[in-house]
Amino acid sequence: MEDSARPVSDQEEILSNNNGHHRHTDQTYLDEKIAIPHAGSAGFSFRKLWMFTGPGFLMSIAYLDPGNIESDLQSGAAAGFKLLWVLLLSTFLGLLLQRLAARLGVVTGLHLAEVCHIYYPKYPRCILWVMIEIAIIGSDMQEVIGTAIAINLLSNQRIPIWGGVIITIVDTFSFLFIDKYGLRKLEAFFALLIAIMALTFGYEYVVVKPDQGEVVKGLFYPYCAGCGRTELLQAVGIVGAIIMPHNIYLHSALVKSRQVDRSRPSELKEANMYYLIECSIALFISLLINIFVIAVFGAAFYQKNNMDVYDVCAKSGSPYLHVLPRDNNTLNVDIFKGGVVLGCYFGSPALYIWAVGILAAGQSSTMTGTYSGQFVMEGFLNLSWSRFKRVTLTRSLAIVPTLLVAVFQDMSSLSTMNDILNVLQSILLPFALIPILTFTSLRSLMQQFTNGVVCKIIGALITLLILIINAYFVVDYIEHLDRVWLYVVIGVILLFYVIFVFYLVWLSCAVAGITCLNIGQQKRFTHEILHN
Repeated sequence: MEDSARPVSDQEEILSNNNGHHRHTDQTYLDEKIAIPHAGSAGFSFRKLWMFTGPGFLMSIAYLDPGNIESDLQSGAAAGFKLLWVLLLSTFLGLLLQRLAARLGVVTGLHLAEVCHIYYPKYPRCILWVMIEIAIIGSDMQEVIGTAIAINLLSNQRIPIWGGVIITIVDTFSFLFIDKYGLRKLEAFFALLIAIMALTFGYEYVVVKPDQGEVVKGLFYPYCAGCGRTELLQAVGIVGAIIMPHNIYLHSALVKSRQVDRSRPSELKEANMYYLIECSIALFISLLINIFVIAVFGAAFYQKNNMDVYDVCAKSGSPYLHVLPRDNNTLNVDIFKGGVVLGCYFGSPALYIWAVGILAAGQSSTMTGTYSGQFVMEGFLNLSWSRFKRVTLTRSLAIVPTLLVAVFQDMSSLSTMNDILNVLQSILLPFALIPILTFTSLRSLMQQFTNGVVCKIIGALITLLILIINAYFVVDYIEHLDRVWLYVVIGVILLFYVIFVFYLVWLSCAVAGITCLNIGQQKRFTHEILHN
């Protein structure tokens, strides 16, 4: 074995024996390894690309979950095509981060949570785990909401929202064991769900017929003329919905499903290349689907008021008139009302096709959320819980508050919860972004595949951008509080948040060799593995 691979081998040995624990033997996604063909390996090979294809599409599901769809339709209704460039930029930034996640998994043979377990001290590691679990539970709540709404629409409201929430308990465990049929079949099933979303939302796009020139302009003209607070908050929501923290942890684990000889740098380089191509294709498809949704609602409902929509729905004989307000305020839509108004304007098929797309989005993201939780818990805590126990815990934490809101509140409360959860993803993003930038910049871990100067600068700018976005949201939110005790609670949480983010940034700077921040930390941090 070459010297460049020795640190990784040592890390894997320590991880498997750490604290005397052993990995649970329950079959999981990673128990099957896909062999990569080597015959005729000179140059690019479509056969090899096909064998590497899968992890990127599973990862891209997070870019198409119900939270994303709701953010898309709201930004289209509120700003037309003016925020399409934010979607494009967010997807590109997401590609850069997913590339780092895939590279970490390929080069080290460890996923991000496992690397955090090795390098971070106990208490910061536990705090980091809690933050990512919150992100997973928040995403899970959005998937529950989306699935329940889709079931409600498809049943013509015969199944209430709370009934749809309960159904998601059953379908979670039935889908959980689908990987028993083999890894490639599982990946094919995810591809089918993505295809269903592309066809359903693509159908809406064809029916509505947005102005293609305006769509292109919205994508490549980074400006929002006449935009105010509402549009800016929608832009923040897009970023939070697109780039999800737990998805970075997930992708770094999914790439371990392919057999790569980490003792050969040429194979590592090749694997990184094919994963980048596959990830780019997957995110391009997710970008198209998100564009479909924004463009549909931007073309059909931008600058419409509630009374305009109510009149159209009344003429169409819609059975959903009771959910539509009768006033002259600007139309405010969510996943449920979005399907309703599509049905009013373009016929019942548009409503049902929309609901099928939402159902596919909710079910696919439920499965990837399950895998994310599995990898994060096993990696951070080195726990040997069965998947049944782990999913029971996290799904219960997601379903209970969602069920309570569905039973005791109205549909608008679910929509408000969805919006808050989108912003929550943005707030928690630094807890994935900073570690992935830190570890992929660590030469003792990544060897010749360490981030270059340009990548480090881009990573630092992305981090700064996310923190600025979060600061804007927090300031905007605090301005609308009207109780003193809420100021105190938010202030305490904000103080903790800032301190912990600063701590992670300090560690990252120490690893990067910034001497004024080092104070001996770089030596301890880069050799932490030898003392675990």
